[in-house]
Amino acid sequence: MFWLLEFCAARAAFATMFTAWSAVLPLLRTDWQLSAWQAGMVQSGYHVGFLISLFSVGFLSDRFGARRIYLVTGVAAVTSGLLFAFFADGFVSALLLYGLTGLCSGGSYTPGLAIVAQRMKQRQGMALGYYLAAASLGYAIGLLIASAVIPIAGWRAGFIVTACFPALGMVLGWHALRQVPNVVHSLPDGHSTRSRLVEVVRNKPAMLSIWGYTFHAWELLGLWAWLPAFLAAASVAGGTGGTQAVSVGATLTALTYLAAVVGSVIGGSLSDRFGRTAVTLAMALCSLLCSFSFGWMIGLPMALLVLVAVFYNVTGVGDSSIHSTTLTELTDPRYLGAAYSLRSLLGFGAGAISPWVFGLVLDWGRAGALPDHVVWGLAWTTLGIGGLLGPVAIWRLRNMPEAARLAGGKR
Repeated sequence: MFWLLEFCAARAAFATMFTAWSAVLPLLRTDWQLSAWQAGMVQSGYHVGFLISLFSVGFLSDRFGARRIYLVTGVAAVTSGLLFAFFADGFVSALLLYGLTGLCSGGSYTPGLAIVAQRMKQRQGMALGYYLAAASLGYAIGLLIASAVIPIAGWRAGFIVTACFPALGMVLGWHALRQVPNVVHSLPDGHSTRSRLVEVVRNKPAMLSIWGYTFHAWELLGLWAWLPAFLAAASVAGGTGGTQAVSVGATLTALTYLAAVVGSVIGGSLSDRFGRTAVTLAMALCSLLCSFSFGWMIGLPMALLVLVAVFYNVTGVGDSSIHSTTLTELTDPRYLGAAYSLRSLLGFGAGAISPWVFGLVLDWGRAGALPDHVVWGLAWTTLGIGGLLGPVAIWRLRNMPEAARLAGGKR
């Protein structure tokens, strides 16, 4: 168990860069004269880089071993984060450098999932829940750092301090993997990388799991990109202004991420007990309810908004570990890296688009001089619309005979 906790701590440290942009977004929109679509595009740039990384490292993990790829890409993640922190100075440079940061950050995710699945044969739902919960903890740490540093030293210092944490993650990850073998799953003669992907596509239950994750990612990554800005706007509506409102938004969002840590662990543990698809469906439907209602609540008391945001984050991330465990149980280990790669391509591809679409709707609503609650309500609704097909895919999976493999027959 100590090994898992140390490895999760490394994942948390690597994950701090994910929220670096969203934490300071309201300030940079003013300082750099960014439109909402440009601000969303920078966050989308990270997601595009991340999905390319995940698609690549999944295949590389199958071929060279997850441990080796994790360590090599960890060094790249440290370097790219520091480049972004020191040299981003406008829309174009931020788009390119934050995209590069995303490109170098996938090594602590897909190979990490494979390593946890390799090491934790029993109670995989719980173990993967801890690993994904660690990412939520990292997101919270990044936001708390920003909320503390920005009022004192400005947004640049917030970037720099946040970018130092992946170096800590590299040290912790290296230490945790000292006694972990680098496992390479050999393929039958004549099988290539393309054949790995073909095997995954032919696996209909696995593909339903992947599609369920894809629509889940549209909703979740849009939530993570825009929640700090939304809570900052709500703080402004309540009478708080400027840098203080940004700090409040980041701090309150960090609190919801801390709650999401519990959500990931609970979701994975509940799926071990009650079944993968049953718990996934419950989480997904609750999250969709929040997507369609959250934005319309701006102007209500901040305490109520934070409570809803906590519930939104917990249910939004609560099925993440379940999706990973489900795919693991439905896929031959020889093709698991390819399955994670395809899932990442589709899921983070959707997650790269959703923050940009969210920003487009914000710009459109403000150009039309619509009331704040209508503008934000429509923007958040785009996340719900994009997530609607997720439960449909999981319901179809639940009714397939192959679902009996999940959670020891609990589906």
